[in-house]
Amino acid sequence: MTTYTVEIPEDSAVFGKTTSAFSSFGYSAAVRSHGQLFIAGTIGRRADGTIAETVEEQTEIAIRRIEEILRLENLDLTALIDVTSYHVDIRENMSGFLEAKQRLIKAPYPAWTIIGVSGLASPGLLVEIRAIATYPDTASR
Repeated sequence: MTTYTVEIPEDSAVFGKTTSAFSSFGYSAAVRSHGQLFIAGTIGRRADGTIAETVEEQTEIAIRRIEEILRLENLDLTALIDVTSYHVDIRENMSGFLEAKQRLIKAPYPAWTIIGVSGLASPGLLVEIRAIATYPDTASR
């Protein structure tokens, strides 16, 4: 099986100093395999390492991080085929999440699963988003 790990540059304006989490926690931001890109859960942590206060901002940051990973692979958000988002206080935060999501994600829409959870990796995190994208058939990888 051939796989390729997507490396986030240390000088990434989107990820900033948070790129250290990949080596600290021993995971890849994304892995390409068999024509698909598997993107690890992204969160609403700003490039300076602070956590955004609102679910809207956290959602936007998480989606922008996914968008940056896609850009590094010459893809965009329309390449997404399957997305799962995890939500703390799902009922309280859903409207803010949907506002940001609807502003950033346009048709064709990916399949999307929304799951409520009791907590995420750090206090203050309200949403985490993982995704799978596909490469165009002409660029079979």
